[in-house]
Amino acid sequence: MSLDGAYDPANIFAKILRGEAPCVKVFEDEHVFAFMDVFPQSRGHTLVIPKQSTARNLLEEDPKVLAHLMTGVQRIARAVRSALAPDGLVITQYNGAPAGQTVFHLHVHIIPRWSDQPLGRHASGTMADMDELKALAEQISAMIS
Repeated sequence: MSLDGAYDPANIFAKILRGEAPCVKVFEDEHVFAFMDVFPQSRGHTLVIPKQSTARNLLEEDPKVLAHLMTGVQRIARAVRSALAPDGLVITQYNGAPAGQTVFHLHVHIIPRWSDQPLGRHASGTMADMDELKALAEQISAMIS
């Protein structure tokens, strides 16, 4: 998909927001929803999405929504850091299929990095163990302030 097009309300993140698809929730407030990536690039890979949005990417979003989204991303990233003590964090966001976007609902990735562990490929590999994701979500959730 290109940078232009119509928002598809049947995308998986829209379904998660409506409670029509399962996820491992990390955090939710009136502006953002954070959950574990089921195809993580590293242990603790978390996604943050705006709750009241039909933007497919960052370029389509209202600046006020972006402000709330980035505040939520920072809050969750701090919790990931506190919970998992990574050596670094990748915070990334893709716009359009050629850039690597696979779900066309605006979202931000928080990916913990450790110096001695390789980074997995984006949107590939095997699905994570749900029990492990739940345990990680609990660890991260406990650190959100």
